[in-house]
Amino acid sequence: MRVLVTGASSLIGQHVVKLLLERRYEVTAVQRGEVSIDGVSNVSLDLSMCSVSDEASSRLSTALEGQDAVVHLAAKVSVSGKWDEFNALNVLGTQSLIKASLACQVSRFVHISSPSVAHAGKSLIGAEAGIANVEHARGHYARSKAMGELIALGANSEAMKVVCLRPHLVWGPGDTQLVQRIVDRARAGRLVLVGSGQALIDTTYIDNAATAIVAGLDHIDSAAGHSLVISNGQPRTVCEILQRILVAAGLPVHLKKIPAAVATNAGGLIESAWNALNAKGDPPMTRFMAEQLATAHWFSQRDTTRLLNWTPAISLEEGFVRLAEHMQQGGQTHSNIKG
Repeated sequence: MRVLVTGASSLIGQHVVKLLLERRYEVTAVQRGEVSIDGVSNVSLDLSMCSVSDEASSRLSTALEGQDAVVHLAAKVSVSGKWDEFNALNVLGTQSLIKASLACQVSRFVHISSPSVAHAGKSLIGAEAGIANVEHARGHYARSKAMGELIALGANSEAMKVVCLRPHLVWGPGDTQLVQRIVDRARAGRLVLVGSGQALIDTTYIDNAATAIVAGLDHIDSAAGHSLVISNGQPRTVCEILQRILVAAGLPVHLKKIPAAVATNAGGLIESAWNALNAKGDPPMTRFMAEQLATAHWFSQRDTTRLLNWTPAISLEEGFVRLAEHMQQGGQTHSNIKG
């Protein structure tokens, strides 16, 4: 099978590519910049340019010629930033990729989305995936991913079968989206518990996220047309997750608590000021971050297990052991911002 992977240099992308190569699939990696991945055909292309540049659109079509499947990981992932940046890649980039994939007769399309597309700020307890909701999605990232998911699912047909997978809070050795940010904030004395810290949340160990995505390719016939949340299926409290990451990093566990209402209001003000000042990096708190830390969000894995014929192989306990070994050896981190 010939598979094109966007965002292949991200943490998840690297693990997916590794699995595909182990199966002796022919892999084409599409990513921004000149990053080269051994064993694959590397194409340097910014998907966000395909809707405005004939040259970029043509290069995308060339890359898709003869491909059997697409795994679409590329996205702008951030808790802050301007709408135009999210729209260009997460919405218009997805639209361009879907259109070109149909024109090139790609038969399988695995779209990587986010549980945030169906999260309206209320607790989710053993919830089903739910329908992507553009109106209620919180923040530019979630809203743009909801729009992208709806575009992808709208293309599902016998000609090109589409499944949308939503990995939830992916972490593991090399992760900079969750693990490294928690470690950096702890070292700077800015890591806090919002509310009681007892809200239950799902997370996903990186290897499990990758095997689920490959299972999406394998079982596209049964999964097509569905949106499925991917997780370890082991909900834990926010407090426990933070503590175990700090222990893995060899850091003291000192977690300050702030009331949820205070964090939410402050997050809204900080986010507005951050965007107005065009500040770099992520703000220390946003309204969405406060809600995620204060409310439960864990999901039923029934449909995921059934439709993908998949279960996570690495438990949280084993994952934290691997994370500790990696960090104690001074392991390097890799960006999980999918490009």
